[in-house]
Amino acid sequence: MIESQTFFSKMVDELVQFSEFDPELSDGIKWLDDQAQKKGITFYDMVFEVLYKHDVHSKAKEWLHNRN
Repeated sequence: MIESQTFFSKMVDELVQFSEFDPELSDGIKWLDDQAQKKGITFYDMVFEVLYKHDVHSKAKEWLHNRN
């Protein structure tokens, strides 16, 4: 579990570093940080929440598509 958290944190840190060269990514990271502050959670928790919701919605769409 610790290894997964470390991997996730490093991945997010690399995205933040890369955002220096990508204005759209930089804007997204700033938005995520603002949302995290409004919710009173960490930036990392906010990134995880967004990625988790995206994954759930993608799987739901896939299930619905395959169901029909």
